[in-house]
Amino acid sequence: MSTSSATPGTNQSWGGRFSEPTDAFVERFTASVDFDRRLALQDIQGSIAHATMLARVGVLTDAERDAIVAGLTEIRGEIERGEFQWSVKLEDVHMNIEARLTDKIGITGKKLHTGRSRNDQVATDIRLFLRDEIDVVEAELKRLREGLIELAEREADTIMPGFTHLQTAQPVTFGHHLLAWHEMLARDHERLLDCRRRVNVMPLGAAALAGTTYPIDRHVTAELLGFSRPAENSLDAVSDRDFAIEFTSFASILLMHLSRMSEELVLWTSAQFDFIDLPDRFCTGSSIMPQKKNPDVPELVRGKTGRVYGHLMGLLTLMKSQPLAYNKDNQEDKEPLFDTLDTVRDCLKAFADMVPAIEARQASMYDAARRGFSTATDLADYLVRRGVAFRDAHEIVGQSVAFGIREKKDLSEMSLDELRQFSDTIEADVFEVLTLEGSVAARNHIGGTAPDQVRAAAQRAREALTALGREA
Repeated sequence: MSTSSATPGTNQSWGGRFSEPTDAFVERFTASVDFDRRLALQDIQGSIAHATMLARVGVLTDAERDAIVAGLTEIRGEIERGEFQWSVKLEDVHMNIEARLTDKIGITGKKLHTGRSRNDQVATDIRLFLRDEIDVVEAELKRLREGLIELAEREADTIMPGFTHLQTAQPVTFGHHLLAWHEMLARDHERLLDCRRRVNVMPLGAAALAGTTYPIDRHVTAELLGFSRPAENSLDAVSDRDFAIEFTSFASILLMHLSRMSEELVLWTSAQFDFIDLPDRFCTGSSIMPQKKNPDVPELVRGKTGRVYGHLMGLLTLMKSQPLAYNKDNQEDKEPLFDTLDTVRDCLKAFADMVPAIEARQASMYDAARRGFSTATDLADYLVRRGVAFRDAHEIVGQSVAFGIREKKDLSEMSLDELRQFSDTIEADVFEVLTLEGSVAARNHIGGTAPDQVRAAAQRAREALTALGREA
């Protein structure tokens, strides 16, 4: 029969050296179970692997291992059914589960913690949890990329104005613009998979900070949990949170990209642009203005970007002054990480659902591209091909544009005589380059706006996405 020397009212996992119970406020203040119980299934997964390894090296008997695994399996069922009773007095997810296990199987439950600490336990749980969540995020990111590629192919011939400084610059195709979005996401995808590789390292076995004297086999545990390898250094293993910062950094860059896309979607749905229409299911109305159709999904994604930036700064600040090894500060890593995961997953899901349903208002895009002298650069290139120095060509076209502004005429609407007053190098064939179709078709090189190049780029993007999935 076992006895405990812990002071009544103290936590049984550490109360032996304390002479009085923890203050009730401090108990609540230091507890993490209200949020870290999201790690419960991963905690059980890690504990089952740990018990299996302990039995394999002879620290536990097979019967003890089987009792522990059976008890943990029952507890997992209780958690999944919502029947598990969580207690703040037990501080965190780990002690809640261990206490319940001991209730179920007796003293054998207390043997589970042999050869480990809550320091390496929580570091392992977070990595397992983040690894699972990264796979969900990756699936949504892939779905969004696929939707963008399909929409780009569908709109490969749709002409719209390209902008710099939000001023009409040169005509492009909507498909080309969408593939620019896709390039951002392709880089994000690579960053995410690269991050996952560093997440997939196992801290378990580092114990509190210095390893353990028990004859554990960390490679066995790593294999059971699907980790690529055990962490090399016990001090670093329990105190490292780079992986959480790195994921939040990935999330910040991704949300920055989604926010840029959102800004354009918000502009394009306005009456002033009228470039696209979003289905009603992604919009809301006004309580006072019945005509309104508000692009709430992209607006909210744009707003949530700052939230994720804040989490990144919070985690960086959390870690910046910590000495080795584990410190209680690290309890504050979970809530920003959890919220970042939830935010990224939801934003990606919203975009992956919404983007394929975007309807281009092709006539409005085309009319907009005809305004603002978007083929001015084409006229300059035309003159250069006829032997005019580029700086002189730039001056000639500038004069032509000034004339067009005064006369309220686009370059393509001017007569040959009107154009020739600025340069007698101009001939009747100039109108071939002043059309929008001629302008986008002329950029028929890799990375260019020509519809055939857009289709080829979309196909390369699809192949690259498939290859990335195989590598992962």
